Amino acid sequence: MDTAALAADLPSIKAAPPLPPPPLWTGFYAGLNAGYGFGANSSSTSAVWGVPGPSDYWSTNRETEAPATALGSGGALSGYAPIKQSGFIGGGQIGYNYQYGSSFVIGLETDIQGAGLRGSGRHIGAGAEVQSASNLATGNYIEASSNAWGGATINAGVDWLGTVRGRIGYLVSPTLLIFGTGGLTYGGVYGNVTNYAYVATTSADEDGPAGYGANHTFFGGGSRSQTRVGWNAGGGIEWLFAPNWSVKAEAIYWNLGNATIPTAAYAVAPRPDSDPPWYGNSAFTAIGGTRVNYQGVIARMGLNYHFNWGAPAPVIAQY
Repeated sequence: MDTAALAADLPSIKAAPPLPPPPLWTGFYAGLNAGYGFGANSSSTSAVWGVPGPSDYWSTNRETEAPATALGSGGALSGYAPIKQSGFIGGGQIGYNYQYGSSFVIGLETDIQGAGLRGSGRHIGAGAEVQSASNLATGNYIEASSNAWGGATINAGVDWLGTVRGRIGYLVSPTLLIFGTGGLTYGGVYGNVTNYAYVATTSADEDGPAGYGANHTFFGGGSRSQTRVGWNAGGGIEWLFAPNWSVKAEAIYWNLGNATIPTAAYAVAPRPDSDPPWYGNSAFTAIGGTRVNYQGVIARMGLNYHFNWGAPAPVIAQY
């Protein structure tokens, strides 16, 4: 028997095509993260205006009554201060990935972490004011002038921070993912303001400088804590280094917008009579607000465990 001819008559058997790699990334995951938050061009702006005292502040003698005046305190208490809130953060995340083909991964992730983001700033200011009045009955005239110097110290930060983000990534290799991310940011912010102003006043009447004044100091501030909502955007890299385990590094810019802290500063000034000694005291109030901006960049590492519910466990060794 011609074995060669018999072999030629047998049908050829082709090898089966290789199976596509299993979707290593599809499934739920959870993990921990830690890193550092860097402040990014945050700022605070204070705006203050005075509230008048009694209408007869300058004199109990109605013939030389001057108008009520805020005495220039507003300019001294207003200003701009840069603040960058920085510090360590740490918490946890959960999410879901879906691997599309052999190259793309899409998913959703949410995280929350305690934040030690803290920052402070200070501004100084000055103000001046001149006011005058005449008694309509007698025509007597008086003029009051003031110069003020002061400023404010602002402490602000974030106590906790969370995000809800979409993710889309490209697989450089079956186990190495480069991704972009973005979505919603929420967090607990606070701000504390201490402000002060020293005011020096003098007065003059129609007969020339009287030489008396009523110097006084404003002191006060305000504080506020609230939960704010904003946005974020960033990216990173994640490596599936063992079955069900991955490590990631990412940087995310976050912005929670501006929060306004109401402020009030108080002063008590002696009330001069037309002929000293002084006549009692009057209270003055300077009210306003300080607007603080909250934003920064998170740089962090994370460790995830992938549950792969409903999918075969990945076999990293075959690649």
